[in-house]
Amino acid sequence: MKTITQNQALTIPNIDVYIETLCQRIKDDVFHKLRRRGAVIGISGGIDSSVTFALAVKALGAKNVLGVMMPEKDSSKDSLTFAQVLADRFGAEAIIEDITDALAGFGCYHRRDEAVKHVFQNYEPTKHSFKIGMKESAIETKLPSPFYITLVDEKGQQESKTLPAKAFLQIMGASNFKQRTRMSMLYYHAERLYYSVIGTPNKHEINQGFFVKHGDGGADIMPIGHLYKTQVYQLAKALDVPQEIIDRTPTTDTYSAEQTQEEFFFQLPFDQMDLLWHAYEHNLSPAQVAERVGKSEEAVENIFHSFKRKQTTTDYLRMSPIVYHDLNQ
Repeated sequence: MKTITQNQALTIPNIDVYIETLCQRIKDDVFHKLRRRGAVIGISGGIDSSVTFALAVKALGAKNVLGVMMPEKDSSKDSLTFAQVLADRFGAEAIIEDITDALAGFGCYHRRDEAVKHVFQNYEPTKHSFKIGMKESAIETKLPSPFYITLVDEKGQQESKTLPAKAFLQIMGASNFKQRTRMSMLYYHAERLYYSVIGTPNKHEINQGFFVKHGDGGADIMPIGHLYKTQVYQLAKALDVPQEIIDRTPTTDTYSAEQTQEEFFFQLPFDQMDLLWHAYEHNLSPAQVAERVGKSEEAVENIFHSFKRKQTTTDYLRMSPIVYHDLNQ
């Protein structure tokens, strides 16, 4: 009987050889397949962009890699600090492009705040911060979790309400201006330098749909898109990514209140999610998995259903444009 083990899902054997192979692929893709002189990467001080940046520098050389920090008014100040630490560690140029004015021009903040006020009439952007997310425990139940919005006042007091679909879609649509603006900025610098854009999503973000189409999903290559999150951390250590970045909790860095990726979307700690997703991909039964992850068979079965639901509802994000050919042929 096939069973799930930690080594199957989490360990990269011969990691130094693996990194060399991955870097050679990046080098070949950028210099030969794409025929570009180097690479542009958006860096936020998060683990995924840091590992991608480190791989690009190793593959292409520091002089051929540009890191772009793209804060806006809701961004954590720590993001700039960590991103600069990363660039300094690997000796590549990094520049800051503040996108706040561009977002204001799109009406990002106004459109978003209008939707928040439909739920919290007392919401004032200067006095409150907010975040949206799903209940983490709901992933172990049969029904999909609704999204909640949490308002945080100046004293740190929180109030949560179920987020109606109309308001949710407007908040998401407005917030996604952030990722799409960043993508536009990356391609500006890529085109002026004759570089490629290297994307930073990992396996879970791509397969579960935790990315913005034509936003952080817009890139020429995605070298860690096949890696589980714990594998990304293994690469981080092997590549000598700064420890403070490795120790940092992954966040969305999208809403004005602080929020983890687990809170917003994934609903599971990354080490558990890796094991469960590996089992799901390899068609293991809940019975084969439950004891290994410390959950009941019913909970694992419901988690698998949640994975399937997320894949199905986000298929659109992974689709290429539908190109119509001559209908008379």
